[in-house]
Amino acid sequence: MTPKRNVPVGPRATVIGAGSWGTTFGKILADGGAQVTMWARRAELAQEINEAKRNSRYLPGINLPRTMAATHELATAMQGAEQVYLSVPSQSLRENLKALRPLLSDSDAKIVSLMKGVERGTGLRMSQVIQQELRCDPDRIAVASGPNLALEIAREQPTAAVISSRSQETAEIVARAARNSYFRTFVNTDVIGTEFGGVLKNLIAVAIGIVDGVGYGENTKASIITRGLVEMTDFAVANGAHPETLQGLAGLGDLIATCQSPLSRNNTAGRLLGQGYSFQDVVKQMQQTAEGLASVAPILQLARESEVDMPIVEQVKMVLDGKMDPRDIAPHLTTDDDTPQGERTNHGQADGGGALRRTLQRAFDQFRHGGGRAGRD
Repeated sequence: MTPKRNVPVGPRATVIGAGSWGTTFGKILADGGAQVTMWARRAELAQEINEAKRNSRYLPGINLPRTMAATHELATAMQGAEQVYLSVPSQSLRENLKALRPLLSDSDAKIVSLMKGVERGTGLRMSQVIQQELRCDPDRIAVASGPNLALEIAREQPTAAVISSRSQETAEIVARAARNSYFRTFVNTDVIGTEFGGVLKNLIAVAIGIVDGVGYGENTKASIITRGLVEMTDFAVANGAHPETLQGLAGLGDLIATCQSPLSRNNTAGRLLGQGYSFQDVVKQMQQTAEGLASVAPILQLARESEVDMPIVEQVKMVLDGKMDPRDIAPHLTTDDDTPQGERTNHGQADGGGALRRTLQRAFDQFRHGGGRAGRD
């Protein structure tokens, strides 16, 4: 009897970028039934994915689905693509989009950002850069975010993410493609909040890494995470986000995962800073991009324009610039001044705990009892 072959039944999906997260998301899609083509900048990496079904540099020890293909030729990767997932460093996105634009001129493919950064110089979110460079309808654009450490997901440890688009239909189409037995997707239409959640948690994770590198303990880190969530929410809401988005997977969920795990690039970068390495030395040691390091300055510029105070991020900037000893960072991060202040746990409110608990309970219940439909984060 001839054994059944694994035949993709989902959409034709192309993933641009074969780093750890891009490759992991390709695996997510392939395991969910999509026909996946990876685009790798280096020909030898594409060959390894094709022939060995491995990406030994970025996902050591992980076997990739046999249905995944790869190429280093962009035009080949884009042939017939119904969904295009972008996983390149945020600061090189615009350059990559210029090469993609002629290949998408006659396409109505959904464009999905897997990136968590803002563009230096413009302060634009990744979806804004995509819309600007591809000159496409924003309803075709979606973003994916959440507590998504690549290696854990590649090992098929269960997790959840949120897919956000201005178009509910687009969000649901992408969410259905990007789900399988170990990866659950919820949806929302708050693109601003979803993107800023993914950006801002990186900055708080750098701060956590710094105090970890210095040697401070769990009390310090818990204080910074908690106050960091308030900073994130204040900033995001001032820029058009819904506060509840920051209490969901793209905000609190991603913040917890990124701050507590040594797998986080931003946490690792902060820890090296806390151990006394200079910013330049940290960049040299990092094998992959820590998006938080590039996002500090543009986020602070946007914060000033929005008249939002971000004391934690301000202190991170001072450490990056060599203007503050990492050992001096925690008192500044956890105390604004000597005047006792009311604790705000939600945007503009002194008591947002009930809403936060309800949000967390709803997300847990949806994840536990999830059926065939995409959930709402």
